[in-house]
Amino acid sequence: MEHIKRYHSREFKTKKGSVIIEGPVLPADLIKMNFDEELTAFRQPEQQHKAIVEIASLPEGRMIIARSGETIIGYVTFLYPDPLERWSEAKLENLIELGAIEVTPSYRGEQIAKNMLRVSMLDEAMEDYIIITTEYYWHWDLKGTGLNVWEYRKLMEKMMNAGGLIWYATDDPEISSHPANCLMVRIGKRVDQKSVQRFDQIRFVNRFMY
Repeated sequence: MEHIKRYHSREFKTKKGSVIIEGPVLPADLIKMNFDEELTAFRQPEQQHKAIVEIASLPEGRMIIARSGETIIGYVTFLYPDPLERWSEAKLENLIELGAIEVTPSYRGEQIAKNMLRVSMLDEAMEDYIIITTEYYWHWDLKGTGLNVWEYRKLMEKMMNAGGLIWYATDDPEISSHPANCLMVRIGKRVDQKSVQRFDQIRFVNRFMY
């Protein structure tokens, strides 16, 4: 499958000034930018900066960023599912995962995450994909936000809805291990029925074993 990536950019006003949300951003451009020191949800900023450059370098990789000037203050990644996860077993070239989304704490409450997802979906090529995200409560910043598990889950659902992702049922053991965990999916308008059926088979591996 040819991975077509069409660049889009939008400017948004925040209390802290103008923010540009753009992408998919090229690796060479990401390298030149600064990376906010408070983006520490997944690993140390320097390591995460390197990681997003590597993701952007993948054939299917998409990196949508929010920046203030030349400093990245938020990002969302799209790439193939981890080979160790169930979703890769579908062996679908048109299945990609929203792998990570993060906004620096000082810009939270400014709709940055929602707008990054909206800009992500401006690319018409996204209609060729099944896009998934797996939400696990142990990845959530409950301490930093002061929210409980269910409040945060509601927040995550609303945010993902902004990008057209909706809740889908699954018997995946990791997701099923806690009721707040969830699978959210966006099926593009041009995805063929055979791919949808294959995806459904992966969602419910054990449906005939009950």
